[in-house]
Amino acid sequence: MAMSGEHVALPESTAEASRRPALGDYATQTFAVAAAEVQKLYHDPLELLTRAVQPVLWLMLFGEVMARVRGVAPGNVPYLDFLAGGILAQSVLFVAIFYGIAAIWELDLGVLQRYLVSPAPRSALVLGKAMSGGVRALSQALIVYILALLLGVGIDLHILSIIGVAAVIVLGSALFSTLSLIIACIVRTRERFMGIGQVITMPIFFASNAIYPLSLMPRWLNIVSHINPLTYEVDALRALMLVKGTPDYGLPLDFAILLATTAVLTAIAARLYRRMGY
Repeated sequence: MAMSGEHVALPESTAEASRRPALGDYATQTFAVAAAEVQKLYHDPLELLTRAVQPVLWLMLFGEVMARVRGVAPGNVPYLDFLAGGILAQSVLFVAIFYGIAAIWELDLGVLQRYLVSPAPRSALVLGKAMSGGVRALSQALIVYILALLLGVGIDLHILSIIGVAAVIVLGSALFSTLSLIIACIVRTRERFMGIGQVITMPIFFASNAIYPLSLMPRWLNIVSHINPLTYEVDALRALMLVKGTPDYGLPLDFAILLATTAVLTAIAARLYRRMGY
């Protein structure tokens, strides 16, 4: 009996011991892919400058004009304050949604095949690429923060608020980077990808609460916005980014929807990414 008891305990302890290195290896592989992708940004800093043009135009031109229109922003919130979180989310979206084109370049150059023959799980490859998209999006956030402060937006600079905003940005970027990778795996050509990316970007942006409250939308668009993950990203950013920011749906729900959507898209992308190189 004693021997049988020891025999039963052995597989449990062995499995528990092997699980820890497996999780450690998975994290290491994910961060290795992310680091390799971030290196590309380091060698091409001009991309950051070109990406900065769009939020500057939206905040300084569109924001300043619409701030003169009464009744656009809800309550007593200045429109520039209302717009700042939406433009930050827009910057994250526009950076992430075209991220899949890098996978097509890798396919054309033969780099993708090297990734696929590596022992790393496909989900680790997908998450690594998604995380690197988050780093790119954080650089956009710095630009939006600086510009918003210069325009007098009531930005909350408490360290916990900034950490929360960074978490939302990384999560939102991972979500749309993974969606972009799914599109790239399906179309496999740069021309088709650019066409589809341009087609879906604006509907995602305008069918959200980024530049106007949901109360101003017609009923059908209001319904669409409630199934749009960008709406929940904007809601979380406004709550954390602004001094007097309050979420419409609650931060737990915002994070839950973003996490759940990212998890589903990652599972789909990992399955498609495996077949892309063949």
